[in-house]
Amino acid sequence: PRSKKMSSSRKHHLKVLHSADQYSATSNSSELKLLIGSLKPNIRLCVQDTARKLHSLIDKMDEERYDLATKVRKADKEINDLKLKVVELAGVKKPPLKKVRMTADAMLKALLGARHAFNMDLRANLKQVKKEVKEEPSEAVGDWRKNIEDKADRKKMFETS
Repeated sequence: PRSKKMSSSRKHHLKVLHSADQYSATSNSSELKLLIGSLKPNIRLCVQDTARKLHSLIDKMDEERYDLATKVRKADKEINDLKLKVVELAGVKKPPLKKVRMTADAMLKALLGARHAFNMDLRANLKQVKKEVKEEPSEAVGDWRKNIEDKADRKKMFETS
């Protein structure tokens, strides 16, 4: 295999192209640096203006959010107050009480709880009272006119004194 050698004209042509590319690249980069350098202050100002606008918008939105939150809190409080008024006006309906017969022991258990359960015979200390029947003479009960006359006589006694 034979290696091909480049002709001198071809070498020269490639060198010229390469040097032209380097020149254009260096000239382009310097132009680009100048262009960016001139744009930097403008870009900074633009970014600062945009940031200021965004901050002012954020502040406005925060104020609106705070105002709305305050309004919501007031509305919630008003709703709760109105609910309480409705309950007060309607009144609490108490269920009808049921009559329950309980022994004294069961009542004490309910009041004091199961731990303090003890038996107490409340009837043991009560005195037994016998009902006395008064016997009146049957004549006195039947003669009502006599009772009225007796009362009239008593009235006269007080009037004469």
